[in-house]
Amino acid sequence: MKARAAESLLDRRHRLLGPSLSLSYRSPLHIVRGRGAHLYDADGIEYLDCVNNVAHVGHAHPRVVEAAARQMAELNTNTRYLHEKVLEYAERLTATLPDPLEVAFFVNSGSEANELGLRLARAASGRRDVLVLDVAYHGNTGGLVEVSPYKFDGPGGSGRPEHVHVAPLPDPYRGIHRGRTPETGAAYAADLGRVLDDAAAAGRPVGTFLVEPIPGTAGHVVPPPGYLPAAFAAARAAGAVIVADEVQTGFGRVGEPWWWAAEALGAVPDVVTMGKPIGNGHPIGAVVTTREIAARFANGMEYFSTFGGNPVSAAVGLAVMDVVEDEALRTNARHVGGRLLEGLDGLRGRHPEIGDVRGMGLFIGVEIVREPRSREPDGARAGALVEAARRRNVLLSTDGRAHNVIKIKPPLVLSETDADQIVDTLDAALAGD
Repeated sequence: MKARAAESLLDRRHRLLGPSLSLSYRSPLHIVRGRGAHLYDADGIEYLDCVNNVAHVGHAHPRVVEAAARQMAELNTNTRYLHEKVLEYAERLTATLPDPLEVAFFVNSGSEANELGLRLARAASGRRDVLVLDVAYHGNTGGLVEVSPYKFDGPGGSGRPEHVHVAPLPDPYRGIHRGRTPETGAAYAADLGRVLDDAAAAGRPVGTFLVEPIPGTAGHVVPPPGYLPAAFAAARAAGAVIVADEVQTGFGRVGEPWWWAAEALGAVPDVVTMGKPIGNGHPIGAVVTTREIAARFANGMEYFSTFGGNPVSAAVGLAVMDVVEDEALRTNARHVGGRLLEGLDGLRGRHPEIGDVRGMGLFIGVEIVREPRSREPDGARAGALVEAARRRNVLLSTDGRAHNVIKIKPPLVLSETDADQIVDTLDAALAGD
């Protein structure tokens, strides 16, 4: 794209859109087309997309596009009418989850799903207070920013509200307990238990534990063994309802045989929330819970989401599930993700800036540090590496409190060749080639 055309788009954007909206990369991309794991700019240049977990089964997947167009041409209405597709989708979706998760609500986004998850948990527990992990991010609504330390402790934030309680991030690499061992997991769970005890002693008992099984915005942190089951048990013993935010980690991303990260880590929540990946870019969100919690929520106040569960969204959701199964994408996530993790881990021996490589399936973090012994985070270096990769036509991004973790969460159609390209690109960027 010519420089003048790019400047014109930037000028229009600055004039027409809110100034708090961010753009990726120092030289913003003008993306006009996508296919599979690749994006194409206005000049036809191809980029490997390593961060767009929205396009779960690949950009512009023809089966998903066709399902949406066919149903849109026939009918698009809401759940106040009977329709086969929304019921079929609910059956298919709940069948991926362990018992007793069997009742579905449909919404339009992960943020809306997490809002509803909070309402369900509060109705079941009768308590307002919420427990979250440090550096967590759960959505862009006012209520969710209030329970997201990444936001309320970050730029422009107002600090922790009184009804929110924060447990330490169970980070085996740079946290207060180090090492990927059962002992580390037990220590972090004990810390969480003390936060629950302190909240109750202060007269603010926790009613909801809202948690990403693998914290994403915190830096794609895989908790140590045993942590999640022990944390869930401690929260339940304190009278809290467990809401697992699987918007980023769910739907097969962690690899075969799992659909959901919580289950892969040995734990079953009371409520599961999901969002963008289940619609492959179409605005779908969902909440699945137990029949008992759904009954507690039905207190006489109607719950209704105008577009939640509409026939078009249901058709899209079914098509995405068909593609995940028919193209064996959970298997691909395990196989290609394992190859990618092995390749990235191999870079650590040549590049001391890589402090840690972690992940499950195609949900991977590469932590960049100034010096390996101190483990001091180096956000500036991580950002420079992302820019260097972009110049090599590989799109990456950063996360974590210090923005020093390179995050990799591509469409699940990523190939072995793509994985090797990511490793080679980071290798060259780290070497300064």
